[in-house]
Amino acid sequence: MKKQIITLALLLLTGAGAAQAQDCCQGSEKKECCQKAAIENIMTRTSIRKFKQQAVEAEKVETMLRAAMAAPTAVNKQPWHFVVVTDKQVLSELAGQGGRGNMLRNAPLAIVVCGDMSKAMQGKGQEYWIQDTSAATENLLLAAHALGLGAVWTGAYPMDDRYTHIQKVLGMPETVVPLNICIIGYPDEQPTPKDKWKPENVSYNKFGAK
Repeated sequence: MKKQIITLALLLLTGAGAAQAQDCCQGSEKKECCQKAAIENIMTRTSIRKFKQQAVEAEKVETMLRAAMAAPTAVNKQPWHFVVVTDKQVLSELAGQGGRGNMLRNAPLAIVVCGDMSKAMQGKGQEYWIQDTSAATENLLLAAHALGLGAVWTGAYPMDDRYTHIQKVLGMPETVVPLNICIIGYPDEQPTPKDKWKPENVSYNKFGAK
């Protein structure tokens, strides 16, 4: 099943494989296989915090970025910017202090997901950049998992000390705000995905109605 997930996800996430993925899902049995693989990829994704010292291939980085940019975005503003970091010195500088320090220092790759305020909506709608970049981040994480990689979302915004440190290290203007750092690599651990299904968190038609 894991091999099927990776193969199907690669087809679905890459522009070159779009037509082939569509062919894959023709017919009831094949369509069901694609559906199961997609859901399985979502349900088995979990945060990975230990990585092998193995570089992530450039084509996989691009696939993850393509997946991120396929996310929904309010009024199609696409107010995001992604900084790909592979330089060990920069990774170490990003680490700074705190719990994610060792993860960044030992990982081969980080992708900093940012909101670009020059591309965002104006007025109250500007805050939609948070939703847009969050959706992009989840796409990125799912793509990483489908590609056999591990990843963890580490928050930056709205913690001033975190996102301003990232801005400084990466030479960002104030109009580009880091939402998070996704730390990525080949997994060196196999944690069991958590079952987060809780029926009590669901209402039907009106709040609190079962």
